[in-house]
Amino acid sequence: MISFTSANLRMWSRLGPGGAMGLAAMELPALNDKTIFLSADMSSVSGLDRFKSAFPDKFINVGIAEQNLVGIAAGLASEGYSPFAVTYATFFAMRAADQIKVNMGYMKLGVKLIGNFAGFSTGILGPTHMSIEDIAVMRSIPNMTIISPADCGETVKTMLAASEMNSPVYIRLTGSTGMPVVYSEDYDFTIGKAIQLRQGLDVTIIATGSMVHHAIKAADLLDEDGISCCVINMHTIKPLDTEAIDRVSDTRLLVSIEEHSVIGGLGGAVAEYLSGLCTGKQLLRIGVEDFYPHAGEYSYLLEECGLTAQKIKARIKNALNESQCK
Repeated sequence: MISFTSANLRMWSRLGPGGAMGLAAMELPALNDKTIFLSADMSSVSGLDRFKSAFPDKFINVGIAEQNLVGIAAGLASEGYSPFAVTYATFFAMRAADQIKVNMGYMKLGVKLIGNFAGFSTGILGPTHMSIEDIAVMRSIPNMTIISPADCGETVKTMLAASEMNSPVYIRLTGSTGMPVVYSEDYDFTIGKAIQLRQGLDVTIIATGSMVHHAIKAADLLDEDGISCCVINMHTIKPLDTEAIDRVSDTRLLVSIEEHSVIGGLGGAVAEYLSGLCTGKQLLRIGVEDFYPHAGEYSYLLEECGLTAQKIKARIKNALNESQCK
């Protein structure tokens, strides 16, 4: 069984989320003999070459045909298999949306979609390959669970936990090779239960995916200025852990951070929940504004969209100052 040692956590970080997913895949046939992986011609870039060699009868390459990928996976699920389907996140959310709606949302078949290269990790290829709308699309589909791991170790935990589910799941992988380690040792992970990483009295930062690391760094910077920040890893976006939000509702400001559009993603989910409470709690949503960035390197795009620790700190300080003036 895969071991969550400090050495493994560092190795997975170097490989990136796709590589960590591929290593976790190697463990799944022993847990469930009905495990099968499908790919839209992405075994190499998705880290599945080792799995394909070790389990040739448990791997299907459907070619560059993402809609068929979902349909075939759904057919296998209906026959008792536990299918994991892998391709670019944006191709799942946009190109295969109808198949996901019907075969997964409506029919409730236990397909696990792995949306690789979500956010900006393939940003050098431009907006056609960036995925900044996928959470919004998947959230709108009934019966869908959405998970966005904070680091590569959590990617492994997500794969192991998802393998036990027999319902529609979307796993969103953000970040790139050399992804920072958020968890340096083993910890308890439960789908649907957020994890509070640090205590704070002034601001609560709710982050998901790659932004959890940046949220922690921003909190460190704010602490230097005397602003105490709570940080929550909201790895499961649907169903949203509203109890975790309730526990920190007494802080002055809530902040959501995501490598996704500010429309319809984590921030939208938190805002929808807060609106139903009628508390008037201020929420600052940090993500990609309503535009498509130009093609660029991953770090450049994070900077351009204000998703670095320094820019997150500045946004939070401005929001606190504005609230004091009202």
